[in-house]
Amino acid sequence: MQNMLSSIREWYGRGASLLAHLQSPLLLGIRLYWGWQFMQDGWGKLHNLDKVTEFFTSLALPAPGATAFAVGMIELVGGILFAIGLGSRLVSLILFLNMTMAYLSVPDDRTNFFHVFSKPEDFYQASPYTYWFAALLILILGPGAFALDWIFARNWRVQDRAVESAPKLTVVR
Repeated sequence: MQNMLSSIREWYGRGASLLAHLQSPLLLGIRLYWGWQFMQDGWGKLHNLDKVTEFFTSLALPAPGATAFAVGMIELVGGILFAIGLGSRLVSLILFLNMTMAYLSVPDDRTNFFHVFSKPEDFYQASPYTYWFAALLILILGPGAFALDWIFARNWRVQDRAVESAPKLTVVR
């Protein structure tokens, strides 16, 4: 019985180690894809400020012209920083809050936002959801090993718990 438990523990450890090594490429994929999407949306907003301002006016947002420009810049610059992994947690927080406001500003999406527990399919089918969730993932998990944050922290010996706890490659025989 002890040998069987030992074998299970060993196989579980190997599987957990393998999955830990796959975390950074997954986070890189999320950052690159959604960073590009944020960047494109910000670029689109900045090149169509009149239409975005008109839409924000219809939502009764304060200072719709300035808000449209600010949102466009947040998404453009934030998307670039998100993709390369620079200032990842702060940028993710800003993008997460931006997308939370997108949820709360549009009447249909606001209703969907508050259905997160009662009718989750409405929540995750709303247009801001995937952006919101990508920013939340990087905010919580960090940018992973393939990010400028991680490289700077490692090379400058910055005390970062995420870098210190990053998986180390070991050969298990």
